Amino acid sequence: MKILILSANTGEGHNSSARAIMRNMEERGIEVQLTDVLSIASKRVSNNISKAYVGSTEVNIFPRLYLIGKWISDHMNHIRTSPIYLLNKLYWGRLNRYIKEGNYDAVVALHLFAAESLTAIKRQGELKIPAFFVMTDYTIHPFIAETDLEYYIIPHKDLIPTYTKRGMKAENIYPIGIPVNEFKFMHKLDKLTARHDIIEKMNWNVEGDENSIQIEEQAITDGKWYLVMSGSMGFGDMTSLLKIFAERIGEHDRIICVCGNNQKTYNNIQTTFADDHRILPVGYTKQVHLLMDACDVILTKPGGVTTTETFVKNMPIIHTAPISAIEKENAQFCQEHGMSVFSTDLQEQVELAIRLANDEQERQQMMKHQRENITPNTATKIVNLILKVIKRRNTNK
Repeated sequence: MKILILSANTGEGHNSSARAIMRNMEERGIEVQLTDVLSIASKRVSNNISKAYVGSTEVNIFPRLYLIGKWISDHMNHIRTSPIYLLNKLYWGRLNRYIKEGNYDAVVALHLFAAESLTAIKRQGELKIPAFFVMTDYTIHPFIAETDLEYYIIPHKDLIPTYTKRGMKAENIYPIGIPVNEFKFMHKLDKLTARHDIIEKMNWNVEGDENSIQIEEQAITDGKWYLVMSGSMGFGDMTSLLKIFAERIGEHDRIICVCGNNQKTYNNIQTTFADDHRILPVGYTKQVHLLMDACDVILTKPGGVTTTETFVKNMPIIHTAPISAIEKENAQFCQEHGMSVFSTDLQEQVELAIRLANDEQERQQMMKHQRENITPNTATKIVNLILKVIKRRNTNK
């Protein structure tokens, strides 16, 4: 058995979920290939679109494009050939050859671009294997309704009406969840153990060392720790948020700031708070799961995958300013279901964080709503579905 997973280099969320599915398959001895769908068109196209995406979010173009697409999807449901579809149709032949030459038994798309190109292959009568689309946001993408695959995996059952309203068939929709790395996020260390572990992994030092990053024992045992994340690309005005935080937290509290790949933000925080031992900047790290265990409250932009990782960890979360309309809808959906709180005001974000860190009843209520609404082992369930479909097809041949 051989499975193809298609993602795209427009943010790390799609790739993270793709790797979660791939890991689950590999653990079962299934041969699996993870590929950037745009690199099949050409590596140059992939790099250019990735750069364009980052640039569009930085100058606020992407939210406007999303809203235009949403309006078209809401008011012109009959349209099945949007510019997005036409662009991704251009390389359907290459993708079709890639699938056939790879002799795959199924294909899984984690990005709209892949779903569009697979739809073009299907409309040519060439798609002979089952195709799955995995939605990694708590909403619907404007143009997903123009795709035509057999299986759509979405985060929550309450989103089904949103999809059927766009003309999609309920029988093709599976509200299984958003896949995350189950090994990292389904297992949770107690807070003190996690704090000691993260200090060791980050090479931070306990009181008495000359290193600029110092964490005294009382901070480990008694301090409130806040984790501030800005996504893999380091979006958001973290410095302004931290200035407000610094005025409100105690001597033994700590704020860990994950800046992702944004070296400029990291350097700015390191310089601005050089004399404040409570502010701990971190660049791109693979220890986010451990940082979550060590902290009391998480503040993050409302990306679908990071949000789900936090929910699976069952941690209090404050959604901060989104970089796109999709992320805003993520935050609204999660807040409506009691799984998070959402604010774009820096002062209010700090107030909410401190309140959540100290109000055990409110923390437990939010965590209860998360457990009621989130499936922690989504990757396992997705792979189970894929295997069931392949087995059924092979039996019926």
